[in-house]
Amino acid sequence: MADKLHFSLVSPARELFSGEVDHVIAPGTHGEFGVLVNHAPFMTTLKNGVVRVLEGDAVKMRIFVRGGFADITPDGLTILAEEARNLEGVKAEEVQAEMNATLLKIQALDKDDSAKAALQAHFDYLESLKAVLVH
Repeated sequence: MADKLHFSLVSPARELFSGEVDHVIAPGTHGEFGVLVNHAPFMTTLKNGVVRVLEGDAVKMRIFVRGGFADITPDGLTILAEEARNLEGVKAEEVQAEMNATLLKIQALDKDDSAKAALQAHFDYLESLKAVLVH
């Protein structure tokens, strides 16, 4: 399929997607960028945001990522996300419940606990995710 872009999105938890697509739009730290088949190679960092996978002009999938890297090579696009979640079926109320649980964990820790920074980063990710869902 020379007219398709091979795209893979991987998080530490699992591979969320691997397949042939027409177009991917990702949230680069220096601005949103799109990738089509035969794109010039480059590597960039990602910010929190939505990766959109398109077939023709239609958005096939939306995946929210918390940071990471995008690597475009002659073989295609690979995104290595720090954390990622397919937005299909995700409800703002569920994210809010997870935020509340994470906040309780943060508040239960001593201020110098090393786990606090990781929990805070996760809370910030959830907050960004919720903002995408309600807008």
